[in-house]
Amino acid sequence: MKAESSHPAFSRQTAALVRHRIESGGERLWRFEDFRDQPFPAVAQALSRLAREGKIERLSKGTYYHTRQTAFGKSQPNPTAVQRLAASGARLFPAGIAAANLLGFTTQNARRSEMATNASSVPRKLIGKDAVVHTRRPEAWADLSETDAALLDFLRRGGRTGELSSQETIRKTLALLAEQGRYQRLVQVAETEPPRVRALLGALGEELGRDVGTLDALRASLNSLSRFDFGLYSALPNARVWYAKKRF
Repeated sequence: MKAESSHPAFSRQTAALVRHRIESGGERLWRFEDFRDQPFPAVAQALSRLAREGKIERLSKGTYYHTRQTAFGKSQPNPTAVQRLAASGARLFPAGIAAANLLGFTTQNARRSEMATNASSVPRKLIGKDAVVHTRRPEAWADLSETDAALLDFLRRGGRTGELSSQETIRKTLALLAEQGRYQRLVQVAETEPPRVRALLGALGEELGRDVGTLDALRASLNSLSRFDFGLYSALPNARVWYAKKRF
């Protein structure tokens, strides 16, 4: 007996249903998983046919986008939806100026979107050809909130993507780290971060009065002969104790 999905009548029914859902669903992303109630081969054929007709756009394997026409041309995929549809286990986080903006260190918006991901790659059509993507962030980032990851990105850059003074940057960073266990969450993933970030977390943790055991563990992970570029955080009173490069 032939499978139902191979029967022309069932394929036509699936194709009609897929087309109807997409056309009535408005602007959004679609994947095979959105049609679990239909035979997979028939769904794949229907989506491929709609893409060939120009009704939807194929962004990557198994991912399609139903666009809408705007005064500026065809609409683009929503960044939030893109994040949800990133590769299995992967996450997308704001980076650079976008991260600084999210955290309140700047009011600027970058000309090109910038993001970081723990994936080795992300389909360019999902994020836009002009986007700047920093791949291969540690797997530990997958469990972080958007704000926590943005703060790690900001620390990696020594606060230079903000527009606040050194002292204002330090005060705001300390306030962010003091919120709802954030400092401890970042310390838990610190071993996967560059040494300069571990050193920064140590210096900032000392300012926050964190427990000696946590600070000792961070210090033990550092090479005492190394010196790190703290960027704006060089103004921390204990920066040199945590191996920051000398300010000039």
